[in-house]
Amino acid sequence: MSKAVKLADIAEKLGVSTVTVSKALSGQKGVSEEMREKIRQLADEMGYVKTVPITKVSTSKSYTFGVIVAERFVNGDETFYWQLYQEVSKSAMHKNCFVMFEVINYEGEKQQQLPKMVQEEKIDALIIMGTFRIEYVQFIRRNVHFPIVFLDTMDPVSSCDSVVSDNVMGAYRMTSYLFAQGHRQIGFVGTRLATSSIDDRYLGYLKAAMEHGMEIKKEWLIDDRDRETGHMDYEENFILPEELPTAFFCNCDMAANMLIQKLTESGYSVPEDISVVGFDNYAGGSYYKIGLTTFAINLREMGRRTIHILKHKLENPDYSTGVYLVAGKFIERESVRMVGPPAPFA
Repeated sequence: MSKAVKLADIAEKLGVSTVTVSKALSGQKGVSEEMREKIRQLADEMGYVKTVPITKVSTSKSYTFGVIVAERFVNGDETFYWQLYQEVSKSAMHKNCFVMFEVINYEGEKQQQLPKMVQEEKIDALIIMGTFRIEYVQFIRRNVHFPIVFLDTMDPVSSCDSVVSDNVMGAYRMTSYLFAQGHRQIGFVGTRLATSSIDDRYLGYLKAAMEHGMEIKKEWLIDDRDRETGHMDYEENFILPEELPTAFFCNCDMAANMLIQKLTESGYSVPEDISVVGFDNYAGGSYYKIGLTTFAINLREMGRRTIHILKHKLENPDYSTGVYLVAGKFIERESVRMVGPPAPFA
């Protein structure tokens, strides 16, 4: 049996005190955010498990949360939403709670079928993860009478507690970075009106474009998926215009990787000919040997905040946070080339 990892083991590897490690892992003040993140990452890598006093476990109310996601978002072996679900599950375990996961297929969504976990009354609260058809969301809201939190999406019709990445400002930051690298012609990759996240990131792109007085050409707005099903099709989508801009902001890393593949097959080099940036830091930051400049979403904080809100809603029916924005982090890699002085503001 392997030896349990102690706070002192983590402290020794990072050259800090055990007190610093304890403060970082318990969320106390007195530790910089950079050091706190390093400690958390190392603790996860080493397999550190926090010891919870027996008295705390025995007095903590346990709940079962349900998570539903549309099938189109979890078709691969390792998708963004699998990673997000894992963070939700880990956060729930730390609160002595449990999580059930259910994938809603396209027919079930279209025919407005309640999740089985709801029908069988197995959960105390529900997490709606990712975008669903508006009609299905309204159906869920009418027929579910316990707390609901939207994760990485928002209720398209009425107000409801939501935990989302700060998509608008993140996309604004990524597009502004391209302008700072001298680019004056920047395209957008993402099917608008397909998901609320894509729309918010498009708004951030528009904000940066307007500030720099850039005229957006229609052919520079490239679809990456079917608006109805959400399926990303490399052949039917990612249609390159005859006249290419010098850079593209892609709504997600998967779209960025597909675009880079399309550009490469068409005889272009990234970043020598075209610069590309992504969003979410999901794809490992690389395509072939190209490191992808992107905006990392804080999945851990999104999971932690979602569980926090649901527990409070169950214990206080009047509790509400509205839309909770989680800040992300800019990550610079090799997929962007400086082409001139920073583009001026309009």
